[in-house]
Amino acid sequence: MAEMLETEPHGGALGARLNWLRAGVLGANDGIVSVAGIVVGVAGATLESGPILTAGVAGLVAGAVSMALGEYVSVSSQRDTEMAQLREEKRELREFPEAELAELAAIYRAKGLSEETAHTVAVELTAHDPLAAHLDAELNLDPDELTSPWQAAFASAVSFTVGALLPLLAVLLPPPALRVPVTVVAVLIALALTGVVSARIGGGDPRRAVLRVVVGGALGLAVTYGIGHLVGVAIG
Repeated sequence: MAEMLETEPHGGALGARLNWLRAGVLGANDGIVSVAGIVVGVAGATLESGPILTAGVAGLVAGAVSMALGEYVSVSSQRDTEMAQLREEKRELREFPEAELAELAAIYRAKGLSEETAHTVAVELTAHDPLAAHLDAELNLDPDELTSPWQAAFASAVSFTVGALLPLLAVLLPPPALRVPVTVVAVLIALALTGVVSARIGGGDPRRAVLRVVVGGALGLAVTYGIGHLVGVAIG
């Protein structure tokens, strides 16, 4: 039993892993949809591989950089907030230890413990690690699990790139006449898979998730292909 308790993932760590996995799936989904729209749109205007490859690679690089920068800024702001909360909690524990102990006991009373038990729990947790006890109870924050902006940026860029490679390869490998149909089929299958995975992670209905992403992806591809075809005809 002791070994099971030691190896079993904690709720916070497990939640963090699920959040990272969900972000990875969403990043891959963005890469699939974004680059698929670009290459299918260009394929609607021309059958030449050069412009399709150029547009697809440009979309992949621009999208990956944009995702990385956006995630870095977002997570940096979150980390700044977490660090500010951590500093404030340290200050309060240093300046008002008795008030903080009473506050911790009140939190456990609100969760259903008796006054005596809540006080005992607060005292024992404070004796062990007062900062960790207060961060967990008050802020649901683990000082050892603070978010990393660089890690988030890298993960977003990689997941977007992996997703973007699928439509790029799907549109370039087949013969010109089959490029658009093959790409559409490959993209819709990939979107269906990401829909299933995201639904499993979030505990939702896979069928509804698949329907949303597949219908949305199909409409997006139809629109971009139609615009690309019209532009190609007008230029030609």
